[in-house]
This record gives sequence, C-alpha cells and structure tokens, in this order.
Amino acid sequence: MSTDFAAEGRSGATSAGHTSMSRLILATSIGNALEFYDLVVYGYFASTLSHLFFPTSDRTVSLLLTLGTFALSYLARPVGAFVLGSYSDRRGRKASLTLSIAMMTIGTGMVALMPTYATIGILAPIGIFLSRLLQGFSAGGEFGSSTAFLIEHAPKRSGFMSSWQFASQGASTLLASAFGAVLTGMLTQPQLESWGWRIPFLFGMLIGPIGLYIRRHIDETPEFERTERSASPIREVLATQKERLLVSIGSLVLTTTANYMLLYMPTYAARQLGLAPSYGFIATLVAGFIVMVLTPFVGHWSDKVGRTRIMLGAGTLFFLTIYPAFMFMNAHPSLATLLAAVIWVAVLKATYFAPIPALMSDLFPTRTRTTGMAVGYNIGTTVFGGFTPLAVASLIAATGNNLAPGFYLMLAAVISLFTLVWARRRLNAH
Repeated sequence: MSTDFAAEGRSGATSAGHTSMSRLILATSIGNALEFYDLVVYGYFASTLSHLFFPTSDRTVSLLLTLGTFALSYLARPVGAFVLGSYSDRRGRKASLTLSIAMMTIGTGMVALMPTYATIGILAPIGIFLSRLLQGFSAGGEFGSSTAFLIEHAPKRSGFMSSWQFASQGASTLLASAFGAVLTGMLTQPQLESWGWRIPFLFGMLIGPIGLYIRRHIDETPEFERTERSASPIREVLATQKERLLVSIGSLVLTTTANYMLLYMPTYAARQLGLAPSYGFIATLVAGFIVMVLTPFVGHWSDKVGRTRIMLGAGTLFFLTIYPAFMFMNAHPSLATLLAAVIWVAVLKATYFAPIPALMSDLFPTRTRTTGMAVGYNIGTTVFGGFTPLAVASLIAATGNNLAPGFYLMLAAVISLFTLVWARRRLNAH
C-alpha cells in the first residue's frame, strides 16, 4: 500500500469466519451514523432552536448563538479523541466503540427532552451546550475506533470497508433531510416550535440502544489482539508521528468543510436565496442519497488504483467549480438550480471522501492507529468543520456577499491539495 505502516499486520486472512462482513459494517457504521445524524438534525433545525433556546431581539444574533454552540461543542472532540483513542489502543476497539455510543445516546436524549428557555430560563441554553459537549466528546473516539475495527477485520479490502463510515453519514443526511422536509412541509411554525422539532431527536435517541446491543456482541479484531500494546499511545503519536498527524488533518480539510456547508444549506437556501425551507431539505436529501450510494464504490475503486490519485482529481475539480456553482445558485435561485449545485458538490465530496479513512489508517501502525486517526480526524473536523456554519454565516453577515461560502471552500481545497502532494512526496502515500 502507500506508507511504511500500510502492510503491518495485514498478511492474515480476514476474520469473516468469526463475524460476517455485513454485521461488522452495521456494528461500526451505526455509531458514526448516529453521531452525524444528530449533528445534521441540529444544523437543519438551527433556526427553530435559536428561537426556543437562544432568544434575542436580533434574529441574526440568535442564529449565531445557536451555531456558536454547535461550533464550541467541537472543542470537546479533540479531548474525546485523545481519551477514547488512547483507550481503544490500550483496551481494544470493541470497548471504546461500546462506550462512545452509550455517551452519544445520552447526549441526543438530552436535546430531545430539554425544556425550552420559556420554561426553565438560562438553564435551557446551558443544558443544550452540555449535551453538545457530551456528544462532541463521545464522537471524538468514534471515527478512529470504528475505522480501525473495520480495516483490521478486512485488511485486504480496507478502502471498501472503511468507506462505509462515510456512506453511513450519507444515510444519516438522507434520514435527517427526510425528517426536515416532512416536518417543515406538514407542520405549521407554531407546531414545529411546540413539539415537531423534538421528533428527529427522539428518533435518534432510540437508535443508540440498538447500536449498543450489536456492538456488545462482536469480536475484537485479530490484528489488535496480536499487537504489542503501547504504554502511552498519545505520547508515541506526538513524539514520533507528528508529520503523519498533520497529513491526516490537512487531507480532511476539504471534505469536512464541504460536509458542513451541505449541513448549512437549508439555512442558506432560506435566508440568502429566499427559497422555501423545504427546498433546502430536499436538496440535502438528494445529497445524502448520492453520498450513501457512491462512497462504497469509490472506496472499492481506491483499493485498485490508490487513494491520493482519486482525491487529487476530485479536489482539483472542486476548486475549479465551487465558486461558479454558488454564482449559478444566486443568479437563478430556484429548486432546480439549488439541486444542480448540491448534487455536483455531493458527487465531488463522495469521491474525495471515500478513500480518506484507509489513507489515514495507512499512516499509523496498529499500536497507535486509533489514537492517530482519532486525533487527526477530530482536530480537522473541529477547526475546519464544526466552525464552518458559523464562519459562513459570519462572512455573509460581515460582507453582505452571498458568494462568500464559495471562497471559503476554495481555500479549503487549496489546503487539502497541498497536503496530498506533500504526503505523496514525503511519505510515499498512494
């Protein structure tokens, strides 16, 4: 494969005899799906939540407070990555996966059942903020543990297996968008603010126990069991694998920024384009379907031709076309133009997205794999992902330019493309 660590511990057969491939994918992807579902739902209902939990006389300030809470909760993700990633490398992938999904379920349930500001005053936004912190902490260890679990069970198909991590995010977007489109289309605004917004969060809370049950009945990976444990995975990563960590972060910038721009799209469509709120949900529903279906095919393709070749092509196309896509939407605002732009972004995102878990896995040895991936992934998503909706809303408010998101995404593409070229030359990443 592409790096010095790529072949370590990968000579054995897969463990399909112990656990079926479909059950492995379900067990690991359900947690990642729940994590992303909760984040997407929060972003989609940001305007409603801003009225209920962060009321001010200025609608823009209220929305920025809601998105700010969304962004600040991401500060807990790197902490969760260090704690749960290290726990996974010392105690096992299964133990970490079970713990993270239990905490995710509690965080989602807190939002679903939280009384509003009108009922309990300042305790309401504090409660929402604490639920976001718990969600962020638990999500911090999810990606690294679940990706390592999939790859170590099926090392010869690492691109395909790990791509289901992001395919599950597409499924989450699809489901969350369906809730958004149905609820905003069928309920009045008073009904939505009274009880309708709680429905998708309650649904997410019910997914957690299913995932917890499945994860408690899966086998640990053979590769982890035969690997000597690191006494301090965190110290080892920071002392000897800093360059690999930076490559993980940089390669993720484009895809995580695009991810959360899609999450913000319903708000953008309503506030900047003047379209019906349901149009934004329809567009992101289509995007979720594309990511869900296309990602595993690209993951399989990356096993054949390599990771960085595919990512460089998709990233270059993204840089060249994203600004014209925003110009097109703003010049001719309609459901058709919105769909055209979002579909194009979703195709490029899925193509760039799919090889990343396997690429990141190849960068680290088994003994520090979860820690390295978890820290790299969560620093990247914290700095460049979680703050994207807030940054985009602030840029538009400060400049009055509806095309500001295009420039933001172009900058993200430049950072990731530079990182991939660096990885190919310095780390022989392919």
